[in-house]
Amino acid sequence: MDVAVFGFDQTIDGFEASLRTAAEQGFTSYWTPQIFGMDALTGIAVAARNVPGIRVGTSVIPTYPRHPMMLAQQALTTQSAIDGRLILGIGLSHKPVVEGMWGISFDKPVRHMSDYLSILMPLLRDRRVSFGGESVTGRGEITPPPADAPPVVVAALGPQMLRLTGKMADGTITWMTGPETIRTLTAPTINEAAEEAGRPAPQIVMGLPVCVTDDVDAARARADRDYAIYGQLPSYRAMLDLEGAATPADVAIIGTAAEVCERVRNLASCGVTTFAASSFGNPEEAAATRAAMVSLL
Repeated sequence: MDVAVFGFDQTIDGFEASLRTAAEQGFTSYWTPQIFGMDALTGIAVAARNVPGIRVGTSVIPTYPRHPMMLAQQALTTQSAIDGRLILGIGLSHKPVVEGMWGISFDKPVRHMSDYLSILMPLLRDRRVSFGGESVTGRGEITPPPADAPPVVVAALGPQMLRLTGKMADGTITWMTGPETIRTLTAPTINEAAEEAGRPAPQIVMGLPVCVTDDVDAARARADRDYAIYGQLPSYRAMLDLEGAATPADVAIIGTAAEVCERVRNLASCGVTTFAASSFGNPEEAAATRAAMVSLL
């Protein structure tokens, strides 16, 4: 199991500095979100071009506001710019965002993702597609700079999305999903679907908040405050419920360096192929958390 960094950088310069530090420390991949700040693929194309030797993943780009033909062009351009080190993470986002902020229907999200992958994957591989879907249609060719197709991982949480991802994509990336849920739902469902489809064993990238600290109670309180939204959004709430977790703090990895390292090591036995650590806490705790993750490389 690889251990990676899940970072939240606000500027291109900050992103490049974070990538450089992670690469120098020996991490093999760095994951950056696409929320409402820096555009992830633009940032990767600029910053990672100057930092060789580390793979960079998006975690994740929402599908609804970007047609798959446009995303394929952008992803392949970024892939060319950084010499083939991109991992393209995509996901649905959430109904309050898709409908409330963007004014796009969130109806039949699994069908939407199926249509989306039916267009995106051929475009990444072959640069051409002809597919008329119920929710998304794509017909035509693209001519981006030469580059290999990046692996595509989907933010798949529930069984239907996991089966679709195993059948059509290269893996999944999770957030706020605990180890027991990965062991009993995520890993067996996606692996079985991939095997049935004759696809290689999929990547299972797991992201969780991590804090090395001597004050566990304070760190738990901070986790519940900082990550409160994930206890409210239906898809994440469902994952917490499956884990038997009342709040986000119940899945965050919090404790001494030895305790944190032991919990991270144990994730490999659940089927995780990459663990992306999102450190939180005060500066001293963040430094201790990074040192613990480095010790696992």
